Amino acid sequence: MWYTRAVKTLKIVLIVVVTLAVLILAAFFLIGFLKPKPAGILVEASPTSSVYINNAFVGRTPLKKTLEAGTVSVKLVPQVEDQNLIPFETRVVLVPGIETIVRRELGKSEDDSAHDIISYEKGEGKSAGLIVVSTPDNAQVSIDGVARGFAPFKTSSISPAAHQIAVKAPGYIDRLMTLNTRAGYRLTLFVKLAKSSDSSFFASPTPTPAPQIMVLILDTPTGYLRVRSEPGTKGEEVGQVKPGEKFLYLETDAETGWIKIRFQEPKAGLPNGFAGWVSNQYAKVLNEETLPSPTPTPGI
Repeated sequence: MWYTRAVKTLKIVLIVVVTLAVLILAAFFLIGFLKPKPAGILVEASPTSSVYINNAFVGRTPLKKTLEAGTVSVKLVPQVEDQNLIPFETRVVLVPGIETIVRRELGKSEDDSAHDIISYEKGEGKSAGLIVVSTPDNAQVSIDGVARGFAPFKTSSISPAAHQIAVKAPGYIDRLMTLNTRAGYRLTLFVKLAKSSDSSFFASPTPTPAPQIMVLILDTPTGYLRVRSEPGTKGEEVGQVKPGEKFLYLETDAETGWIKIRFQEPKAGLPNGFAGWVSNQYAKVLNEETLPSPTPTPGI
């Protein structure tokens, strides 16, 4: 009899001990799961600079640190004293589990200085996204050598891979960088361009030799025609043109019949103008006797 009671008591003790152990492990797991992930920051500068985060000295560039997520102030003080370079200070939002990059080229004035701030945030779905914001506004954004639009620029149809991104504006020094877009994340790029002292930025573009073949925009149901980055309706919209307008003909896509036009003329800092594709259903190539007549492909 006593043996049976002892076995029952032991079973109860074991159940209590196991239950407590499970509860303790679950508590530790929840604490670790709910605890905010740290954020990363990479700070680079030219020339080498002292780095202050929230007014506390943390090291010299290049600097890589792990911090708590949230908004922090970042200040760079150049270590060279004989060039009269101005310090730089900004505020950035650090995202949990993401490394934010701050890169600055220090100059003698704000006009002479340039920087870019790169960050990622979780997006919706598995597609990769890109946002480019510039100073000055309306800087031209090119991706992998193809002009895609003007800042502020946004796209959700960029492949998750390494891309060469160029940001340029008349009278400013181009900024070129290679960045990785990630599936399921949106890359945000803030770019500040430095002014150029090169007078060639303001030189008049070389006139295009005559004769020119022009494209006439025809009437559309919407009252405008979309200009796309690639031939076909899957190309991203980069502009709009109106019926009756004429633009320089560049080429015809053999597969779709879509027509490539230069819908913005060359200007200082943009020597080739800005080109895109329009549907040949709503556009007509003038001087047609010199060109083949492809079958119209729908698309507005």
